[in-house]
Amino acid sequence: MDMTASTAHNPARCQDVARHLGWIGDRWTLPVVVVLASGTLRFNGLRRAVAGISQQMLTRTLRRLERDGVVTRTVHPTVPPMVEYALTPLGHSLADLGKDLGCWVVDHEQAIQASQAAFDARDTTD
Repeated sequence: MDMTASTAHNPARCQDVARHLGWIGDRWTLPVVVVLASGTLRFNGLRRAVAGISQQMLTRTLRRLERDGVVTRTVHPTVPPMVEYALTPLGHSLADLGKDLGCWVVDHEQAIQASQAAFDARDTTD
């Protein structure tokens, strides 16, 4: 990333960035976004694909993602109504980053675990 003078550290902007990173880094955002990267899904299909998410939490997550322009919600006029969720272009760019983060974790998992074990083995009662 190019850090020009206009994007250099700015405390006011840091608050905005931190707020957005807060929802991006929550427990469910990236799993939902990465699952939707493979295509449009209905609510229950998405719920089955994201292991461990409750109906209430999926509803909250989808509403926030829709509000932020990451997901579109399409209601088809059928009985009962059929609702589908899909990523916007903004959502696809976030999914790409989420996949990259997941790959980074997989690539470095052994080093992370070794560092954690070494840290935990030290006497930290200074």
